[in-house]
Amino acid sequence: MTTTAYKEPVRQAPSPVAARAPRRPGRLRRLSLPYLLLLPALLLELLVHLVPMVIGVVMSFKELTQFYIRDWGTAPWSGLGNYQVSVDFDAPVGEALLHSFLVTVGFTLLSVGLCWLIGTAAAVFMQDTFRGRGLLRALFLVPYALPVYTAVITWVFMFQHDNGLVNHVLHDQLHLTDKPSFWLIGDNSFYALLTVSVWKGWPFAFLIVTAGLQNIPKELYEAAALDGAGTWQRIRRITLPSLRPVNQVLVLVLFLWTFNDFNTPYVLFGKSAPEAADLVSVHIYQSSFVTWNFGTGSAMSVLLLLFLLVVTGGYLLLTSRGRRAADV
Repeated sequence: MTTTAYKEPVRQAPSPVAARAPRRPGRLRRLSLPYLLLLPALLLELLVHLVPMVIGVVMSFKELTQFYIRDWGTAPWSGLGNYQVSVDFDAPVGEALLHSFLVTVGFTLLSVGLCWLIGTAAAVFMQDTFRGRGLLRALFLVPYALPVYTAVITWVFMFQHDNGLVNHVLHDQLHLTDKPSFWLIGDNSFYALLTVSVWKGWPFAFLIVTAGLQNIPKELYEAAALDGAGTWQRIRRITLPSLRPVNQVLVLVLFLWTFNDFNTPYVLFGKSAPEAADLVSVHIYQSSFVTWNFGTGSAMSVLLLLFLLVVTGGYLLLTSRGRRAADV
């Protein structure tokens, strides 16, 4: 009896073409869907921000005055003439721009510092649980939630010389001044603008710092309390170091918003701001839409943009080095 050995059939290796799974049309559609959803926002950003920015840069190289408004493309080229006029600090135009720049720097530093200080103090205070905390948080956010025009126009009435609430409290009730003060003209206009800016801006700092405090473990405070650390020591050793990344972004955002703020001084003082409160944003507006010299105003705007880019880049560079040094 003979037996036949069973031979296993030889299987051929699948070809690369056969091994590759066919690409489904639905997969390509799913991959391209996020980009298609972002496309309207990108186009809107291009139309609203980038296109006017390019047009403004082109306008800064032209002698664009009221004589060429109907067809600004025919305005003659001035090269760097508008920039030379803007940075010539011995001439009236450059001297006024330098004064406005210095006022804006001082105003921005004070406003950002006070907004951060008040917002951080309020956030740390509201970290503890007590009755009425939710209502108090909602009241803190009212200045930030109000429209700019509504908030600032209310302060305009409060700063009135004869029947304003500020003079009524300071002069009639507290007797801190010899006579009612003018808050919307003269040197006091700077303090009026600073007050409105801080009142309107500190709730944003309070909101951001409050969100940052939620990420700090409570066990750190409990361990520090067991070690005998006081309130100020816990804030200094735990709260502020833990909030460093949040504060870095917060200070930068407040700086950019405050330095570029146009709505607050415009609503508070009108088209012509007092010399003590002549911010760069209002000064550029006056140079463009009051004197009808759009070429010079555009050059000032480009210079302001370059300054903010340099400051932002330097700030990000310093903060990134600080983070790397802290990690090491």
